[in-house]
Amino acid sequence: MRNLTFFAVISLFSLFSTFATAAGPSAKLDTVEIDLLDKASLQRGAHTFMNYCLSCHGAALMRYNRMAKDLGLTDEQVAENLMFTTDKIGDTMQIAMRPEDAKRWFGVAPPDLSVIARARGTDWLYTYLRTFYLDDSRPMGTNNLAFKDVGMPHVLWEQQGYQAMDEHGQLQVVQEGNLTPREYDLMSRDLVNFLAYISEPSKIQRLALGKWVLLYLAIFFVIALALKKAYWKDVH
Repeated sequence: MRNLTFFAVISLFSLFSTFATAAGPSAKLDTVEIDLLDKASLQRGAHTFMNYCLSCHGAALMRYNRMAKDLGLTDEQVAENLMFTTDKIGDTMQIAMRPEDAKRWFGVAPPDLSVIARARGTDWLYTYLRTFYLDDSRPMGTNNLAFKDVGMPHVLWEQQGYQAMDEHGQLQVVQEGNLTPREYDLMSRDLVNFLAYISEPSKIQRLALGKWVLLYLAIFFVIALALKKAYWKDVH
């Protein structure tokens, strides 16, 4: 338990130090509404994460079997469709790429995303996923409004297409992707929803328990009010 806590603290500090390298003005953040009780959204987000993010970014504080339980999936479904870096359902979401290789290729090792939603916020993540644009001055050919001079390529370009900055500083689509803008926004929202889930998996249980707690308090209030009236009826 102590080792797990230590790793979480180290991961959080590494995330802050990585994102602190971003310079320049911050983009106006777009608001995204997430719902941790929407299992269909979480399942779609998990699919996107495993297919497009896990090759570079791990989530070392999340286990596949825990995800299966929370998202309403069987171990067999997860093993068949969402496990690409291990064959053990109890393993955490590690990546196969070595940190030294990642640093050589991208300039910095991609951060672990276990707590990224808590570190940066869901609105920032949503904006980040939607504001990549073409920039010939960057090694990967793209830049980002939310994270200036980001080292990460636009891995979802096939889905979103390419955007370019016009003379007024606005993003314009110059090459359409496989998805419509609305479909891509939904895909981004589902991915952010999943990242919010893995940042705090126990929140799902708290949300589910909350309605029963409120119901208990409502019933207890009625009983307590009746007892109060019974105890004090002869006082006056």
